[in-house]
Amino acid sequence: GDSPALAKALEAVRRAAPTGATVLIQGESGVGKELIARMIHRNSLRARERFIQVNCAAIPDDLIESELFGHEKGSFTGATEKQIGKFEQADRGTIFLDEIGDMSVKTQAKVLRVLQEGEVERLGSARTTKVDVRVIAATNKNLEEEIERGRFREDLYFRLAVIPITVPPLRERSEDIPALVKHFV
Repeated sequence: GDSPALAKALEAVRRAAPTGATVLIQGESGVGKELIARMIHRNSLRARERFIQVNCAAIPDDLIESELFGHEKGSFTGATEKQIGKFEQADRGTIFLDEIGDMSVKTQAKVLRVLQEGEVERLGSARTTKVDVRVIAATNKNLEEEIERGRFREDLYFRLAVIPITVPPLRERSEDIPALVKHFV
């Protein structure tokens, strides 16, 4: 049997998958948040479309916007080619924003706009492009605390946490390891 905490998380995955709702996966580093995101995508109506993963902590702050939203040639020093952003690449599919708690407040505002308007604006372009993307975000940070400290936008938090899923650490559920191994093999 699964631990109650994991059973609750997997039930949330089952409920979330067929909807188009935005999901926020919370849990410590290494608990399998990416696996949960992929499970949701695989069991969604977008399963045949792309699953695009972005690790927000791994991309330097000055590059993340061009990575997410793309840029036009010449829009900044070093922009020698036009780049299609991850949101556009994920059109009709799912974008997984991992470690979203590490994203700057400025970039958070732009992600919020994509969620609200369903469109992106490439850096250096005045045009907006419509995108139909399901957003799954994950963080190991306590976003409520980050909001209180002014490091995370409350409006974005509510937009992301339409379906919140908390993944318990494996040390609290070692009895689940055989079942998890079986599931992913």
